[in-house]
Amino acid sequence: MSVQQRRWELVSFDDLEGTPCPCGVARRAFTESADFPGTIHRTQISQDARLHYHKRLTEIYYFLECDSQAQMELDHEIIPVQPGACLLIPPGVRHRALGNMTVLIVCLPKFDPQDEWFDEGD
Repeated sequence: MSVQQRRWELVSFDDLEGTPCPCGVARRAFTESADFPGTIHRTQISQDARLHYHKRLTEIYYFLECDSQAQMELDHEIIPVQPGACLLIPPGVRHRALGNMTVLIVCLPKFDPQDEWFDEGD
């Protein structure tokens, strides 16, 4: 009898190495998965998030935890966010978090660190 190959993947974010990013520290799941066209990140966002954008990537932020005054800057507009909110950020939208928060980010296609862009002076 042959061993059946698993057709599913289980990841614990706590087991993933944190990677510094313009927002804080990201733990990225499914980066090597051939069965999912994107990546899922649990990101601890710090006060000093940098304004940036992506030319190819779409990001969906689901806010897990937020300070009471947490906000997002989107193309120079400031909006409040709270736990349970979900935000779609298409390519080209300059964005950053303001305040401490934990966010689950769905990134499509797979995250590519070469697709993080910054305007001069940011």
